[in-house]
Parts: sequence; structure tokens; C-alpha cells
Amino acid sequence: MSSLHIRRKKQRNVLPGFGIGMGFTVFYLSLVVLLPLSALLLNYTGLTWEKFWSVASDPRVLASYRVSLGTAALAGLLDTVLGLLLAWVLVRYDFPGKGIWDALIDLPFALPTAVAGVALTAIYSQNGWIGSILEPLGIKAAFSPLGITLALMFIGIPFVVRTVQPVLQDAERDAEEAAATLGAGRWRTFWTVIFPVLIPSLLTGFALAFARGIGEYGSVVFISGNMPMKTEIAPLLIMSKLEQFDYAGATAVALILLLISFVLLLGINLLQRWSRKAAR
Repeated sequence: MSSLHIRRKKQRNVLPGFGIGMGFTVFYLSLVVLLPLSALLLNYTGLTWEKFWSVASDPRVLASYRVSLGTAALAGLLDTVLGLLLAWVLVRYDFPGKGIWDALIDLPFALPTAVAGVALTAIYSQNGWIGSILEPLGIKAAFSPLGITLALMFIGIPFVVRTVQPVLQDAERDAEEAAATLGAGRWRTFWTVIFPVLIPSLLTGFALAFARGIGEYGSVVFISGNMPMKTEIAPLLIMSKLEQFDYAGATAVALILLLISFVLLLGINLLQRWSRKAAR
């Protein structure tokens, strides 16, 4: 074996213990993620192709997917904009109580989702603090897709802020100062210098918020009203089928939701990889 080959082999094994670390990673991933998903895929008891297609094409199931995916996507987009604004304020400005506001961003992580759902329903219902103001304007927040979107925004905003915030903190100011020296205004500096660097993190934050919104149950089940064909979400439909001992139907709905989520997240990850290459 030549010395060049040995040197290349050593370069490939820079990190010590790669075999053990990789084995533990695969084992942990299989135990926590792959095995539960495999159990879902293999749980075909009573689920024939006819049953699967019947469930997949049911108007009530399709309506629940439209509600779940539509509200999750809208909430993710709004969280991306608001999360960027919040991260910008927390990183670029100093003000009294900044630490408290920074800690409040993580509150949806610690707060039980059911508690959040009850609180949002009480606030945005017809007699709530905000709902009583919106009702005379003809805006119905609770028990509508708007209420679902608000609930998903509440539980998704920390993902965007905590993804964008470190990038803003580590961003170098030299390019901004150079752009200002050359006469660029604040908006032009932001769009041409700062924003391209933030695109990968914004896409990641959107993907995380969107993925969380698709499978969210606790914070949505109260404020949605659970009206079939209108405000019924897919996770609630799965729970309804399980309560009716329709395990085959629940498995079919879950499989379709899993497939849709995987395809959408895969597309977002590919777009994120492309944006990183373009930024270089």
C-alpha cells in the first residue's frame, strides 16, 4: 500500500470513533424514528387497496387535508415574516426587558398545547377579549380556519426565531458597512447583503414551523370547532377513527399525511440546499 493511499485514508477518518458514533446514531435513529414509522407502514390489518383508496378519496378526508395543509402553510409563511422581525429586534437592538422578551419566545415550547388551545379559544371566541372586537367587524376568529392559523402561528413562531437568531448574531458587519460606505440605503443593504445570507435559515424555520403545524393537535382541537368539511383537521380525523375502532381507516389517513409531509419537506430541503449553493 502506497504512502499516498495511507495518507488519503487517514484524511477520510479525521474524527476518532466514527464507527462507534455512527453505529450509535443509526441505532438511536432506528429506535426513535424508523421503528415507529415501520410499525405504521406494516400495520395493514384490515387495510386493503380498496379500503385505502376508499379512505383516501373520501371527501371528508380530503377536506381535512386541505384544512391542515392550508393553515399550516399560511401559518408557516406568517411565522417566517414575524420570526425574522422578532429575531432582528432581539439581535440588533438593546432595550429594557430584552431578556424577558427573549425568554417569552420559548414559551410555546414549554406550555402544554392543550392549555394554549384553551387560552386562544377564550381570547378569540365571540365573547373573548379580542374576539368581541373582531365580531362586530364581521371577522370570526374562533371556530374557523383563521383560528386554526392563529393557533399554529403560536406554536410555530419559536422555530423561526431560534433558527434565524444565531445567523444574525454570527453575521459579519463588514459587508453592511461597505455597502453603506458605497452609498447604499438601509433597505438596499438589507435586500442585497443581509437577506441572501438569511434565506437558508428562513427556509429551515419555515419547514420546521410547517411540519409542526401539520401534525399539531392539542392547540387546534379547541379553537377549530371540529366541523367536518370546514374546520376539521387531519390529526383529529385520525383520533376519531381510532375512537371508532377503525384502525384501518386511521392507518390510511396517517399514511397519506406521512407521505404528503415527507414529500413537502423533501422539496423544502432541496430548495434550501440550492439556496445555500447559490449564496456561495
